[in-house]
Amino acid sequence: MTTNDIIGLVASYLYAFGLLFAVEGLGKRFRWPHFLTRKLIHIGAGMWIWGILALFDHARYGIIPFATFIVLNYIFYRQQLFQAMDDEASTPGTVYFALSITLLFALLWRTDGSVDRVPLAAAAVMALTWGDGMASIVGRYVGRHTYTVLGHTRTWEGSAAMLGFSFCAIGLTLTLLPGSALSPHSVALAPGALLLSSAVGAIVATAAEAVSPAGTDNLSVPLLTALALYVIGVVV
Repeated sequence: MTTNDIIGLVASYLYAFGLLFAVEGLGKRFRWPHFLTRKLIHIGAGMWIWGILALFDHARYGIIPFATFIVLNYIFYRQQLFQAMDDEASTPGTVYFALSITLLFALLWRTDGSVDRVPLAAAAVMALTWGDGMASIVGRYVGRHTYTVLGHTRTWEGSAAMLGFSFCAIGLTLTLLPGSALSPHSVALAPGALLLSSAVGAIVATAAEAVSPAGTDNLSVPLLTALALYVIGVVV
């Protein structure tokens, strides 16, 4: 374990608990609805993957923070310790969120000099972070036209936001991350492959979000999106 790994661990936990306490405090101060504070934590937590990639020298230590939050989020969920994140009507979506990130980074992140496919994991997580986060916010506040799939009701406005934000998030991630200092052993995509990956990834993410029961989209969206991006990479 290097000094950077130690710094990464400390910074990760400081960031995570700082985010929870900050949103909890602001939510109470400004009387934000629980739905909004939960989504702000969702977005803030997902964005920390960039901190993970920037700080850690070894992937095996970098996945520890999200892995430990599988257990911590379950405790928070059961005990409802943070009202900004969980209430009586909440699902264990935060547990699935940490689990999906841990699985993707464990499977795809390589810091040993071999081919690194962490851009696929990061792109899938960004689709969940921004696509799903903004889909929920847009659907809740401006959604007027609903549809139902497998007994789950969504809004067309929310799904449109999911598609658009996922496309942008995937495209930006796959443009900026491969070959950068954060992932020097990954391979940059050609423009055509980049556009195809962004479009297909966004469609898969949107479809997964539309059919998944509440909370389970935190598993289905990133895992299926990453699988689609991986398959495209192999085929193209």
